[in-house]
Amino acid sequence: MANYKLLFDEDFEEPFELIAIHCSEEDYKLAYLMNRNLNMRLKRSKTDLDFSSNGLLITFPLYEFEDVHKYTHFYLVANKCKSVEAGLQSSDGLFAEMLSEKSRTHYLLPEYKKVDYFLKIFSDFETESLHKIISEINDIKQVISAYSVAIDNIKSKNNLIFD
Repeated sequence: MANYKLLFDEDFEEPFELIAIHCSEEDYKLAYLMNRNLNMRLKRSKTDLDFSSNGLLITFPLYEFEDVHKYTHFYLVANKCKSVEAGLQSSDGLFAEMLSEKSRTHYLLPEYKKVDYFLKIFSDFETESLHKIISEINDIKQVISAYSVAIDNIKSKNNLIFD
């Protein structure tokens, strides 16, 4: 019996740009600073980016802004999420049961563990220069550094699908 194999050569992924941001500020503070310095209107999404891992619900805060005049969507998302796992340990001592907590850090893109935030830019047209946006982000005093990330090198790019 003959075997047939279907090959899809077309790439159905939407092209986007990704900027890595190193900043120790909280997510809402970074969104505020970017709104003020880059003339954006990033606001917190009604739903966070949710993942499930080993029975834990992991959520990453997501901020979005749609520039209707330039046909561009901006998404600011945290790369790190800390979760606390509680465990019950029993022993035969004075305290028969002890509650222990263990903190774990989860990453949106594990290959970029040192990055604090990502700015995903999706545009139908190339309206603004990526270098200009990176330069404006680096001009923010609280931002340590910002740079462009090559999308082809990302193994877990499915985590960047926000819709």
